[in-house]
Amino acid sequence: MKRWSLFLVFLLVFVAFLPVFSLYMRPVQVGDDEFYFGVSFDGQSAEEAFPLIDRVKDYTNLFVIMAWGIATNQTALDMVCDYAADSDLYFIVFFAFISRTAYPWHQQWLDEANQRWGDKFLGVYLNDEYGGKQVEQNDLFTFAADYDDAAECFINGVRFGPDGVATSMTDANDKGIRLFTADFLLYWWDYLAGYDVVFAELGWNITSNRQIALCRGAATVQNKDWGTIIVWETDTPPYLGNIDRFYSDMVDSYRAGAKYVIVFNYPTYPEDNPYGILSDDHFITMHQFWQYTTTYPRSTYGVVKVDTALVLPQNYGWGMRRSTYIHEDLIWGIWSEDDKAPQILRNVQWLETYYNLQYDIIYENPEKNYQHIYKQTIHWNTTLPLP
Repeated sequence: MKRWSLFLVFLLVFVAFLPVFSLYMRPVQVGDDEFYFGVSFDGQSAEEAFPLIDRVKDYTNLFVIMAWGIATNQTALDMVCDYAADSDLYFIVFFAFISRTAYPWHQQWLDEANQRWGDKFLGVYLNDEYGGKQVEQNDLFTFAADYDDAAECFINGVRFGPDGVATSMTDANDKGIRLFTADFLLYWWDYLAGYDVVFAELGWNITSNRQIALCRGAATVQNKDWGTIIVWETDTPPYLGNIDRFYSDMVDSYRAGAKYVIVFNYPTYPEDNPYGILSDDHFITMHQFWQYTTTYPRSTYGVVKVDTALVLPQNYGWGMRRSTYIHEDLIWGIWSEDDKAPQILRNVQWLETYYNLQYDIIYENPEKNYQHIYKQTIHWNTTLPLP
């Protein structure tokens, strides 16, 4: 009788934890446990970077140099990169553009970066938010004949600039430099334009798992890497969201399989803060997250299993950011939401409710084969049961 009682207790515990186990059933592939976590830096001098590096080096492994003022000053850039590498941190450097004339030393610097810093230099963060700026500001183009034409205009605009003569992406590719960017819309086409890694921006009261589904789906189908960057919740101090969301966004990103998780750190608040906008609470929470990743390594526990993808129409450049604060997203920044948008939004909301982190959002594309990746694909106009 005692044995049966113990068996029943075991069975009840096992059943109770089945939902948890189901999240970690995807087998770990080579490279799944390669994980980078860190902060960005946007100060005006090399000396401003040192205290931040010292503060985080024990519980991060990545430093993102976001300051264009540093990237145009070779001495300052070398100092920050040396300090980061000596602190055993990997680093990425932001370039608004890779110069050939204004800062000609950019070319040789990139040629020699891997030799000087080895694998600590991960690559170049080349500009950002192309998708967001196109939808909100028509930054790359103001006219397109249709959605397919808009996609082509976007891809060419990212590669060669709105005037068609930019050379930064070409130079990086020729040198074998990995290219990073961050965005909050149109991740699919950021990758098609040539980026190796896109960071989905989590913040602004926008649903995080929707952003993850869009970015991870684009990366998965196109065989690229992806990550997240925790950005502002509001454009007023203290900028970042509450600590609970700050932590949950990092944990969700890690469980969802992100290769990179970054905390966006700009501007300075309060004015005498030597660490940008980050407070003691942020650093404590970042340390807790780092401990979480070491307690639950993905090499052992795997990542969230994603067997389902919502398939949207080809080149349907809609951000679907509907929230309390955003009532409409223009398609490609040009067209109002069409008759497909309500059905797509209903299906996305249904998947968010019932699948949480276990679904991706992808796009029809005859050149991309996604049938072997997902067990279940749901077409955009499928009528799903209402939550």
